[in-house]
Amino acid sequence: MNEGETAFPGGFLAIFGVFMAAGFSFQGTELIGIAAGESEDPARSVPKAIKQIFWRILIFYILALFIVGAIISHKDPLLLQSGVENIAVSPFTIVFERAGFAFAASLMNAIILTSVLSAGTSGMYASTRMLWVLAKEGKAPIWLNTLNKRGIPIAALLVTSAVGMIAFLASLFGEGAVYTWLLNASGMSGFLAWIGIAMSHYRFRRAFAAQGRSLDELPYRALWYPFGPIFAFLICLIVMVGQGYAQFLGGDIDWRGVIATYIGLPLFLLIYLGYKWKYRTTLVPLRECRLDKVD
Repeated sequence: MNEGETAFPGGFLAIFGVFMAAGFSFQGTELIGIAAGESEDPARSVPKAIKQIFWRILIFYILALFIVGAIISHKDPLLLQSGVENIAVSPFTIVFERAGFAFAASLMNAIILTSVLSAGTSGMYASTRMLWVLAKEGKAPIWLNTLNKRGIPIAALLVTSAVGMIAFLASLFGEGAVYTWLLNASGMSGFLAWIGIAMSHYRFRRAFAAQGRSLDELPYRALWYPFGPIFAFLICLIVMVGQGYAQFLGGDIDWRGVIATYIGLPLFLLIYLGYKWKYRTTLVPLRECRLDKVD
């Protein structure tokens, strides 16, 4: 870090401005739960995958970004290029180029491209499978339950691909405003999913104890329960609520920015409350929760 610079340019609260984009980038680790249903031996493979993901995030994300942040200034002109014809350079590419490894910089660009493609395919896989399950359970149009001869939910896959293509093309309209709305809606949905996971984990462990089950039956036990799910719930809630704090600063409230930031919340509440109203569902008591596999 150069002399006179701070670790929090723009103030400490400015970190909220990047939480949604950062969360959007980190989201996807929860796909292990979806893939577990198709694993040959989930009791063995899922705990192994969870442990690997923890160390990969710690090393390749947090540690790597800490090193890059210590080397490159946030005022670096290569990071601040703007305009239609100019694209900001990857911080990793800048580090390698300044170290004299031009080939390594090109290799890093290839790795980033591969990572983007991997994120896209994993998102398509998860969306397709979840849409198919919703249709199978009667929570989505029944025709999305269609399988081809190879067992692929082809209808759900085509719908997912079409939505993804439309979302990608949206970046061409409104000078990126539509894309920003979609990004915020997707990022907010990811935090909502994490909140749901934290609540589900907390209630699962409580139900397990309430029904007299032994924790030795579980092939994997998350550390720091109940602190872990409670902490995750609070962090996600703080990020979601504080994401649009900048829109309320100053004399006038930027309602357009508020809507763009929190657009995912009304969509979620509309679907969630609509489902609760239609099916008259209630919270299942801990002693009545079904903890075993249901076919």
